Amino acid sequence: MRAGALDRVIIVQRSVRIGDDGAGNEILEWRDFATMWAQKIEGEAAPVVLAAGFEEKEVIVFRGRFIAGIGVFDRVLYEGAAFEVVGADEIGRRRGLELRCTKVGP
Repeated sequence: MRAGALDRVIIVQRSVRIGDDGAGNEILEWRDFATMWAQKIEGEAAPVVLAAGFEEKEVIVFRGRFIAGIGVFDRVLYEGAAFEVVGADEIGRRRGLELRCTKVGP
């Protein structure tokens, strides 16, 4: 993976339990886990399985250096928007990481 291709800065966030509301419900907050340089691969529309069926969502792929522990329970912040990680694949033997993400919200 060429360093010159890593031209975008993304922030990987992880959901952290910060307490409960007194009724037994957890209060969660997104906290920064890692900031990394990445390459953005153009998005494509792909079907995503939901409880109510299929929905077309734009999938954006980010490729960067390998960081252990990043997975589908995390999210990515990029250009002020949040993206849910729907897939995380190791490239080579811990040389890189490919994150497939879908945009959260409208």
